[in-house]
Amino acid sequence: MIALIGVMTYSARLRRIAETAPKLAIAGDPVSVIPPDNSATVSTISVIIPAYNEADNIEACVQSVLQNTTAAEQLDVWVVDDQSSDATLTIVQTLQQTLNDRRLRVLEGKPRPENEIWSGKNWACVQAATQATGEFLLFLDADVRLKPGAIAAAVKTVQQKQIDLLTLCPEIVCGCLAEWLVQPWMMSLLIAGFDFNEVNDPDAEAAFAAGMFMLFRRTAYEQLGGHQAVADQAVEDVELARRVKQKGLKLYYAVGAELASVRMYRSLAAVWEGWTKNWHLGSRRQLSTSLFSATIMVWVCVLPWLALVTALYQSGTIGFSFVNGLTIVLALVAIGLQYDLRRSIERVTAMPPRYWWLTGVGGVLVAAIAIVSIIKTETGWGWTWRGRALQLPNADSNVGAKSKG
Repeated sequence: MIALIGVMTYSARLRRIAETAPKLAIAGDPVSVIPPDNSATVSTISVIIPAYNEADNIEACVQSVLQNTTAAEQLDVWVVDDQSSDATLTIVQTLQQTLNDRRLRVLEGKPRPENEIWSGKNWACVQAATQATGEFLLFLDADVRLKPGAIAAAVKTVQQKQIDLLTLCPEIVCGCLAEWLVQPWMMSLLIAGFDFNEVNDPDAEAAFAAGMFMLFRRTAYEQLGGHQAVADQAVEDVELARRVKQKGLKLYYAVGAELASVRMYRSLAAVWEGWTKNWHLGSRRQLSTSLFSATIMVWVCVLPWLALVTALYQSGTIGFSFVNGLTIVLALVAIGLQYDLRRSIERVTAMPPRYWWLTGVGGVLVAAIAIVSIIKTETGWGWTWRGRALQLPNADSNVGAKSKG
């Protein structure tokens, strides 16, 4: 009964959020970025892609951006290699020579300033932002793939709604089994925790941004102080979103599966490293919040299956009883609602409910990630991103750890 109540409550919240979330779609001319008044002046956009060890992603990402517009004066694309140890820089330099497209600019990232803490992608973003000239700044992660017309649709939305920061939840692409087990439920926690309409309400405290796709009006970005203002923040996207609201600027968060897709991780090891790096810090290091997310996953994803297996085992060993029968029925109802949960997640992320019957395993993994994230963040033990040690701004010098570097 307890498990069923938990699943019903969680399912109702996700269904409501999924049904009411604003959604962006491609419409009109897929390559032109024309202002609302249809004047002859086109908007200029600088796309900034920080890249650290992104050899598997960078070429496809850049190609998807360059194919979004045809007019060179509308777009410049800045790829910043953040001192990668793989072939990222070589790949993008070769692409630049092959395409001979003057919109594509490649920066060899400089070493991070000594005696300063620059977390994650912040230093790379600052290096490009100081050189980019667009009136709009679009920050993308290298694992994002823009769909045709995405830039025009995003800029049009910003212009029409007078938005200062537009951020999207893109289509989440999964490949290996570990992604199918973890990603839907991690995204469910984000969806449940950050209601789109609450984030978009200027009077609500909720603030969220997805760093994989953030489109700033340049004037707003400069007013915030840009990524330099959050240099020591590993989860810089959420911190920037908070600052947008604090400054009285307009934040807009929408479903963007028709505009972009992302495959965040490609293996169990990458899923584990990535989420254990970010989760507790994304909860602002609030122990109660991180533990609550682990508890929710056990309650919603694991308990129904545990109750079903236990009741079936008892029925087979000590005989069938009314209590066991009722437990089996309630557990099956709760498990059925888990499929409904996956359908709600699909409405936001475009992830089909594949492997939904392994929800129990996924719940165990996500709960373990949340707990290990607490340990890594608070102790610095094993806190890395692709081999780069990370560090908290208030940590002792002998403590490692911090963001997607």
